[in-house]
Amino acid sequence: MENVTGGGGGGSPRRVVVAVDESEESMHALSWCLSNVVSAAAKSPAAAPPPAVVLVHARPARPLYYPVIDGGGYVLTQEVMDSMDRYMATAADTVVAKARDICTAFPNVKVETRVEKGDPRDVICGAVEKAGADMVVMGSHGYGFLQRTLLGSVSNHCVQHCKCPVVVVKRPGANAKAS
Repeated sequence: MENVTGGGGGGSPRRVVVAVDESEESMHALSWCLSNVVSAAAKSPAAAPPPAVVLVHARPARPLYYPVIDGGGYVLTQEVMDSMDRYMATAADTVVAKARDICTAFPNVKVETRVEKGDPRDVICGAVEKAGADMVVMGSHGYGFLQRTLLGSVSNHCVQHCKCPVVVVKRPGANAKAS
C-alpha cells in the first residue's frame, strides 16, 4: 500500500494541491484546507513541517486560434481575441492573488501557484501528477443532476483519475434543510 502521508509517519500530507477558481466555493475549500489540513499538520507532535500548498487555476483555453464569426454574425478579429486572452490572464491573476491572500493567515506555509490553460479536469489532474501531490482539495459547486450531466463534474473526474486522495469540500449550508 502506498504511503500518502509524506513518509514522515506523522499522518499529514507533504504537498496539497488546492484547485481555485473565481467561485466562493473554491475559496471556502482553500480556507477549509488551511484550517483543517495545514494547521492540523502544524500542531502535530511530529517535527515535520506543514505541507506545501499548491494553488492550481485552470484558465480557459482560447476555443479557436483564428478569426471566427460569432453567433451574432460579427467577425472576431485577432485584436479582439488577444484582448480576450489579456482579460482571462488578468482574471487568473486576480483569482491567484485572492487565494494567496487567504494563505497569508498561515505564514509558515509554503505556497506555490500554477496557472495553466485548458480544461479544468485535465489541468488539475496534470498538476497533481507534476506536483507529486499527496492530497487534492477542491470545492463543490453544488450543481444539480442536470447541470452535472450537461457540464460534467470536475470534482468527480478528479476523484476518478487522481492517484491520491481527493477531498471535495461542500459549500457552507449546502446540505442544510429548511426548518
